[in-house]
Amino acid sequence: MAKDIGKPGGVRSGIEPAAADTVPTVPQSDRSAIDAFLAAARDTAPRPAGERGRLIFALDATMSRQPTWDRACRLQAEMFAEAGRIGGLDVQLVYFRGFGECRASRFVSDARALADLMTRIDCRGGHTQIRKVLRHAVDTTRKDRVAAMVYVGDAMEENVDDLAALAGELGLLGVKAFMVQEGRSGVAEQAFREIARLTKGAHFRLDEGAAETLGRLLRAVAAYAAGGRAALADLGRSQREARLLLEQMK
Repeated sequence: MAKDIGKPGGVRSGIEPAAADTVPTVPQSDRSAIDAFLAAARDTAPRPAGERGRLIFALDATMSRQPTWDRACRLQAEMFAEAGRIGGLDVQLVYFRGFGECRASRFVSDARALADLMTRIDCRGGHTQIRKVLRHAVDTTRKDRVAAMVYVGDAMEENVDDLAALAGELGLLGVKAFMVQEGRSGVAEQAFREIARLTKGAHFRLDEGAAETLGRLLRAVAAYAAGGRAALADLGRSQREARLLLEQMK
């Protein structure tokens, strides 16, 4: 179930609250981005035996993303499905939209439930709330280890220094941020790259034609977060991106 992030006492409505704000080429660009994405993911620390992996999946659901929302839902559903197939991974969905609305789900193992939830979210006009997402990731990790955070968005309308400070905290906690950018906003790219750098994660720009590649990369990250090298090796029998990730982890 859920409650707004950043609004103390917010009303439950289907997703559990995240912490409040005190408290969510291949053109040349694609090839280099894929390499960087995989190189960063290779160092994600495997979880101790018997411990379930935890992944935060955060989304910008403001109106500018409406044209690509259906595609995003499909890609994200595929990642959730991969996590569910492997098992051992709990995923939390965080999204923001509208006037200060930012919500987070519980960590759940039922990937279909999150994919379902995605189809019920509609985009609404509003400013970005990446600061709340990062604050939430930091506070959540301090309570219980999170393996990684994936963020998908197309804009950044906040103070980049504030975001960098929180990204630095997240990096010190060992959580890699995989920042997936739709569109070509230079301001967003600068911020996303800095967040990725400070967390030793990766930035990937989703251009037209790269959607399928991104989907496979997200599934590879989910596989590793859930089941470590063995799960990646299994996925690598049918997926080139998973094999590349394994190779770079050697």
